[in-house]
Amino acid sequence: MSQAELTTAPAALPPRRGLWTLGILRSELVTTLRRWRTVALLGVLAAVPVLIGIAVRIETGDGSRGGPGGGGGGPAFLSQVTNNGLFLVFAALSATLPVFLPMAVGVIAGDSVAGEASGGTLRYLLVAPAGRTRLLLAKYVSVLAFCLTATLVVAVSALVTGALLFPVGEVTTISGTRIGFGEGLLRAGLIALVVAASLVGFAALGVFVSTLTNSGIAAMAATVGVLITAQILDTMPQLDAIHPYLFPHYWLSFTDLLRDPVYWDEMVRNLGLQALYAAVFGSAAWARFTAKDITV
Repeated sequence: MSQAELTTAPAALPPRRGLWTLGILRSELVTTLRRWRTVALLGVLAAVPVLIGIAVRIETGDGSRGGPGGGGGGPAFLSQVTNNGLFLVFAALSATLPVFLPMAVGVIAGDSVAGEASGGTLRYLLVAPAGRTRLLLAKYVSVLAFCLTATLVVAVSALVTGALLFPVGEVTTISGTRIGFGEGLLRAGLIALVVAASLVGFAALGVFVSTLTNSGIAAMAATVGVLITAQILDTMPQLDAIHPYLFPHYWLSFTDLLRDPVYWDEMVRNLGLQALYAAVFGSAAWARFTAKDITV
């Protein structure tokens, strides 16, 4: 080998590592989003806004348009759905965020590593020269992609259902002012992004739990169990001192995007808390996974 070849050979390694990283990331994204379990979860999430819209339509079939208390109880914004179908987006996200969305994320995140271990494929994935760190990062990114996809599925399903079943037009904000339909649609998109970002910390927690066991079912159950426990703790007034540190505490802060002007304080706290959870449990997952003895 010539001196020139010896000099230039090391420079070819970083692009090759980058190609491996992109290849693993693409593979993880395709695998995660094409699984029947994922498709089934997305189907259930898409059905929730449809069921809410049909229920409201049947209840107001006498031609009433809601008003105070209209539309009965249920998720926030439900009473405004009959006046403007765009509110079905806000109502559907309010209904799915506390339970359905995080449970779906918990299933995907909990199975991300443990599922591969229980299926005996994790060892073969680690044979590739991408390394454990990049494999774990690719799995976490694929879970985040599911968070965004699931949130958009709920939002789009609600938007289509609301437009088909109810009139659409100007939006009355929580502050009592009115904004155009275009701006309301833009805020609906921003709300969907904030909801997806609200699941970032829980996704990292789920991936960490997934590194602790070789059983996918156990990891999924434990992740969902943590979710339920945190939700219960967040409703107990005796524990109000720890509420601001629980990952679901600020989940519904996205409603402040419907104020005029927008109230940002709690949304910033929410995003900061999610970033903290992602950093802590992401680091814990990395520490555990890089030291994990893969024997199956």
